[in-house]
Amino acid sequence: MDVHEQSQGRRNPKPTLDQLTFALQEQMQQVGLSSFTALARAAGVARGQILKLRRGEVGQIRVETLLKLSQALQVPLEELVAIFSGKNTKTTQRQASADLEHEYQRLQNLLEQQRESLYYEFQNSSLQLLESWLIQWPTAAQKAQENPQLAAVKLLPLMRPLEQLLQQWGVEAIASVGTEIPYDPQIHQLLEGTAQPGDRVKVRYTGYRHRDKLLNRAKVSPNNNLPFG
Repeated sequence: MDVHEQSQGRRNPKPTLDQLTFALQEQMQQVGLSSFTALARAAGVARGQILKLRRGEVGQIRVETLLKLSQALQVPLEELVAIFSGKNTKTTQRQASADLEHEYQRLQNLLEQQRESLYYEFQNSSLQLLESWLIQWPTAAQKAQENPQLAAVKLLPLMRPLEQLLQQWGVEAIASVGTEIPYDPQIHQLLEGTAQPGDRVKVRYTGYRHRDKLLNRAKVSPNNNLPFG
């Protein structure tokens, strides 16, 4: 704040409750609002926020609320803050702009978080619908590859776009059908027999992870009782 602004602040004492109430009522009349209740309803804010405005407690009101009030009163935000704070207009405008920028950034971050959350929920609900296909398809595809005479082998290239979409979503297969891996009860489900952690098992149906979250365990069968290594 420069010397001129400081001297202005000394010459202009903070307005009283009556003065601010009168100023607010004048502006309300210009936009056809007959009561503080009507203003609160038009702006979509609580009556307590109107009282803070009349008391000159602008600093205690969120920028988002001030924006709603300025729109209801049809007054620029900077002007509204300047009138009801009793501060120098230039100083108030700078502060209001900084507060507005901060609030804008906060809302942008919130929207981005909500977008990410909705996108993840969409993926998750879609994968739940596809769960049966996800489990059965790799096994059917493996059998088709082992027997090129099957008509189903012609369908394999048609499924490539869907497989690419799943990769883009971060869906990861735990293991390929037919592979032999060490048994891990956390991510494997025995279809028959028994096995101890580390025993060899053969993958019958693929399991999946989605962004490090386990969707379903791979279905396996014991191969022998010899541990890996």
